[in-house]
Amino acid sequence: MAARAYWQGQIRLALVSIPVEIYSATRSGAQISFHQIHEPSGQRIKYEKVAPGVGPVDTDEILKGFEVEKGEYVLLEQDEIDAVKLESKKTLELTQFVDAHEIDVLYYEKPYFVVPADDLAEEAFIVLREALRRTKKVGLGQLAMRGREYIVSLKPCGRGMVLETLRYADEVNKAQGYFRDIPDDKPDPELLDLAEALIDKKSAAFDPGGFHDRYVDALKALIERKRKAKGQKIIEDKGGDTGRSGANVVDLMAALKKSMEKSGGTTSAKTPAKKAASPKKPPAAKAAPKRTPAKKRA
Repeated sequence: MAARAYWQGQIRLALVSIPVEIYSATRSGAQISFHQIHEPSGQRIKYEKVAPGVGPVDTDEILKGFEVEKGEYVLLEQDEIDAVKLESKKTLELTQFVDAHEIDVLYYEKPYFVVPADDLAEEAFIVLREALRRTKKVGLGQLAMRGREYIVSLKPCGRGMVLETLRYADEVNKAQGYFRDIPDDKPDPELLDLAEALIDKKSAAFDPGGFHDRYVDALKALIERKRKAKGQKIIEDKGGDTGRSGANVVDLMAALKKSMEKSGGTTSAKTPAKKAASPKKPPAAKAAPKRTPAKKRA
């Protein structure tokens, strides 16, 4: 493979060890990177590492230090840190298996591709992959990478597997603190039907290629206009989109119906379907003319 393995080691399941390699499954997008510039001179700002009372220092004179008391540090060299023995540095032991839906989305952090390290590892790798697929389970364990130990999950992905780092419990904020002020009310059935109809109308298979970073595009366009304007200040038209409705009272029913119309649908979803039955009542009105002969008899 052209890419460099992010981690090399083995997956252990009981007495079975499978040599594997892990590769990053994601990459940074086309972000716009800015530098800090000294406007009067046009020179780029640079930072120096300095020690109070000493001034600039060489990087080879810098060690990592942990503050044990105010102003008192325990200094550690990199080889001392690297020598810390932790089995999960080279071995991912699967210690538990759970249903995928049991892991809250808040815990997932970053995905990695997992592949067998060599031909000899392929058979055991495939057995584990298919066992996870058939049982619909996710394997859990702990793995040390780049200076910290992660909880990780392991699941099938096509011919390979995907490992995802997970956050620890103390790294995730409790949702109750944010959601407790939201009332536990039941929505209006008609509004709910309209919302469901709008969701159905806009439902489609997930295609990540259909999305792109529009902010990056806008920044690139701004940079090009600024370059052509030779430094003249350019302010984008904000257009009045504040992103918040403020204190404005919105007619939710009207907004949902208008959204349906804009999406190319009609407001006759589940609830309107009940209203659509009303046109069937006119036959009763047509039956009325049959009574006219009674007037002739009179």
